Amino acid sequence: MAFGKRKPSRWPVEAEEVDVALIGGGVLSATIGLILHRLQPDWKIVGYERLSKVAKESSNPWNNAGTGHAGLCELNYTRENPDGSMNNTKPIEINEQFQQTRQLWARMVEMGILGLPETFVNKCPHMSFVRGEDDVDFLRRRWESLRDNPLFAAMEFSDDHEKIREWAPMLVEGRDPNEKIAVTYDPTGTDVDFGSITTQIFNYLAFHGVNVETSQEVTDLKQNTDGTWTLRIVDRGEFGGKKGTEKFVRAKFVFNGAGGWGLKMLQKAGIPEVAGYALFPVTGAFMSTDDPSVVDQHKVKVYAKPPVGAPPMSNPHMDARVINGSRSVLFGPYAGIDPRFLKYGSLLDMPKMIRTDNIGAVLNVAKDNVPLIKMLATMIFMTPAQKLAEMRAFAPNASIEDWHMIKAGQRAQIIKTDANGKGGSLQFGTEVLTSADGTLGAVLGASPGASTAVPIVLDVLKRCFPDKMGEWEPRFKEMIPSYGEKLSEDPDRAYEVMSKTAEVLKLHKPVKVNKA
Repeated sequence: MAFGKRKPSRWPVEAEEVDVALIGGGVLSATIGLILHRLQPDWKIVGYERLSKVAKESSNPWNNAGTGHAGLCELNYTRENPDGSMNNTKPIEINEQFQQTRQLWARMVEMGILGLPETFVNKCPHMSFVRGEDDVDFLRRRWESLRDNPLFAAMEFSDDHEKIREWAPMLVEGRDPNEKIAVTYDPTGTDVDFGSITTQIFNYLAFHGVNVETSQEVTDLKQNTDGTWTLRIVDRGEFGGKKGTEKFVRAKFVFNGAGGWGLKMLQKAGIPEVAGYALFPVTGAFMSTDDPSVVDQHKVKVYAKPPVGAPPMSNPHMDARVINGSRSVLFGPYAGIDPRFLKYGSLLDMPKMIRTDNIGAVLNVAKDNVPLIKMLATMIFMTPAQKLAEMRAFAPNASIEDWHMIKAGQRAQIIKTDANGKGGSLQFGTEVLTSADGTLGAVLGASPGASTAVPIVLDVLKRCFPDKMGEWEPRFKEMIPSYGEKLSEDPDRAYEVMSKTAEVLKLHKPVKVNKA
């Protein structure tokens, strides 16, 4: 069926009228719902979540590692140039974006929209950890290339076992003292409960008349001749509703925040912009512990390099967590393959995704990523002894008796058809798609999505409401002080803004960099 020519049958003439419809109850829908409500309190905004509660998929704290992605520890964001110099464009960009997200959270705390900061964000230093002479040299050069940037000025480097022990005892205890290891340590890192943020924002919105209807699944949508969208919504019956009962809603603007089902919704919408896109699902699991003997000595997030050929989301890491006031530690992820695009998705998600416009890209990615697919398939069948061996590369004295396995959320990585339409490639990250007329906005992909929710939303709004930007931009500046600025290029301004944010959120203050 050609894009832009779908004609679903039996659409009613009458439907509930809304200004904005949000598909999905995750952190991105919460963020755009909140910002639009603050900008346009007269607009009628309604959300629809297919599960019985919001934040049960990727925004749920147990379905992710809670890392406020800021490029402080994720080594895959840095690229080494042929001459040995470091390309840090990506970590600097991600950090800038996360600063904006933190600023909105701080403003929402000041306004009483979000509660006590410790209910959703806590101090948690971020560390990068490497082994072997070559990687130690890489990490040192990465640190040297970042340390004069105001966003990374607090970062320290050490290859001394005893200094590393001060920061993360588990990395050193039981390790050969002659092994070459190194870390970077940044005390400004955070642990984030995205589920708490999502729930608190939706609770505030509900109090002010912006409701998210749960157990309500958007099963189809089509554009009307006047540019509005009609959504078909089916009751899943979890709360006494009649399962299968359907209703229709007509919206002037639709935000598709359906996570792994975002592509599915775009394909149903039939917009030409989604032609050539597909998804590659990666599942994950973590080892988890709340044993005091582990939790009390590991209060950092430690990231290492991913295995060769592995997706960036499979960076092995050992993360301190604070969820509902309780501390725990996660290790993983143990990645695998699952055809579902959501944790609570369908086994038919992947086959139903295939279209004539994307099948070439899917086959090309399968052909070019055989080692990756084999690695993910192998990890599904890892024995407890093999999983323990992975962990002991981080913590040599780790004991399997202290840990238990939990399933994480699905990550649907983007497959994108080449410009010539003959091939395709696997993309890592998050991408915004909008319809040409600006009536539909969507987000595809995985990490660092939640951490960069605010700039993602701003991107959607700029594309979809260009005629409103002159009116809205002063309000953006009130909510996000660094809006329109690059903190990485102004040390004094960076210190000013980051210090204020840290003060409100009760986080570690930044280090000031003197101008050259």
